[in-house]
Amino acid sequence: MTTNHQHFDYLIIGSGAAGLLAAYQLAEHGTVCIVNKGDFSESNTYQAQGGIAGVSGISDSIDEHINDTMQAGAGLCHEDIVRQIAEAGGNIIDELRELGMPFDEDAQGLHLTQEGGHSHRRIAHSKDATGRAIGETLLKHVQHHPNIQCLRHHTAVDLITSHRLGHHHGKNRCLGVYLLNNDNHIITISAQQTILATGGAGKVYMYTSNPHAATGDGIAMAWRAGCKVMNMEFMQFHPTCLYHASAPTMLLSEALRGEGAHLINADDKRFIFNYDERGELAPRDIVARAIDHEMKKQGQDSMFLDARHLGNERISEHFPNIHQRLMALGLDMREQVIPIVPAAHYMCGGVASNLSGQTDIESLYVIGESACTGLHGANRLASNSLLECLVMAKACSKHILTQAINTENIPLPAWDESGITPESERIQIKQNWDEIRAIMSNYVGIVRSDERLRRARRRLTVVQEEIAHFYWQHPLSRDLIELRNLSLIAELIIRSAQQRHESRGLHYSTDYPNTNHTGKDTFLYPE
Repeated sequence: MTTNHQHFDYLIIGSGAAGLLAAYQLAEHGTVCIVNKGDFSESNTYQAQGGIAGVSGISDSIDEHINDTMQAGAGLCHEDIVRQIAEAGGNIIDELRELGMPFDEDAQGLHLTQEGGHSHRRIAHSKDATGRAIGETLLKHVQHHPNIQCLRHHTAVDLITSHRLGHHHGKNRCLGVYLLNNDNHIITISAQQTILATGGAGKVYMYTSNPHAATGDGIAMAWRAGCKVMNMEFMQFHPTCLYHASAPTMLLSEALRGEGAHLINADDKRFIFNYDERGELAPRDIVARAIDHEMKKQGQDSMFLDARHLGNERISEHFPNIHQRLMALGLDMREQVIPIVPAAHYMCGGVASNLSGQTDIESLYVIGESACTGLHGANRLASNSLLECLVMAKACSKHILTQAINTENIPLPAWDESGITPESERIQIKQNWDEIRAIMSNYVGIVRSDERLRRARRRLTVVQEEIAHFYWQHPLSRDLIELRNLSLIAELIIRSAQQRHESRGLHYSTDYPNTNHTGKDTFLYPE
């Protein structure tokens, strides 16, 4: 039985690559609690097919990796951050190998693949399920560690800060979190240091490659606690996700195009060269917009990915998992073209932080996809995300270990449930959830306009009022907490998009089709 209040030295919310590596690094120095609202396989890490970008070939260089990242980021990357992360790539890959990570190898050593936007083969991978292999490798070291407690099926509700408790002298400090446990009771966890590693927010859109858990919880909690957010308008849509009526959205790795698969329309014609001379290997924002434009132009629900000419051997060797999952749906990519649609994939914005994950709040860190360091700029370069997760986790742990232990003891009150009445029906949660995703997909998708953003903001305001009313009157549940967070993420994306009067990277506006010479990061500040 869980007590209502527990204390740990380090609290980590989220258990993808960033959270697991941070837990592993900190466990030698104190007690760690790692929280996941589902199972440990419910993270974007586990879905990541491509790999980790890191310079290890002789023909490649750190400067070329930096250049590719900066080019994809469309003028908004922070060069100092890009350099630090690119320089760490080779070491991170080596460290993972030492931990038992099964990277693919060939006669020359690591088998490296190439993806859109990269000038070299520099992506270390494990077949077409790299993220899963990383997750399982790190989990092995975490789940049986005596200093680490894993809380599965626990949902974070809100951060507890000194300012929230009325201690307004000094800097706002994070003291812990309220969690909804698997018995639907609220428990309090206090900690010296708290790390948000909660991943992205793809579920704010109708089509997404993200797992169901990606509802932007960490970003929403950090914002409510008083952290500023940055570049929230830049949601990367993966160009090639399976379009299938009865299957959940499934990612078809960019590595397929890297190995030579073609994009074709309903007439079996390749169209991507009409949009960019790099063809299928152009950066993702260009490829996603081209597919979106082609679908609208032809009035089609999808375009198609053609891998037939790659041959049975290459498909079986490099893409066994994708092939197997498609076969289970009755699709054989050795003989058929596969229907695809762009889907929300990666949040390039997030809580503003430095490389160590420090935020505006003392003792609160944010790492991985929830953070925005300036690495990705206006568009993420493929396979830089797992790299960023791991580099940030290491830098964050290192920084935390330099911090003095805080001896000030602020008592944390129990969660106040007075005045709560059981709900008579839950249909409103589903209705609001569906509405948010439809608003975002139709008005705040790959192509935007001032009028679409205004409509989205208007409709969302009504939905948010309904959610707030329901939230404070009825008992908490995981889906209600997620709905509240999702509506806030949608608002932050819309407000950020309304501030950017240009088209750049992943933000394309029909009212401002050109790119400004003086493009800056977009910041939003909590009131």
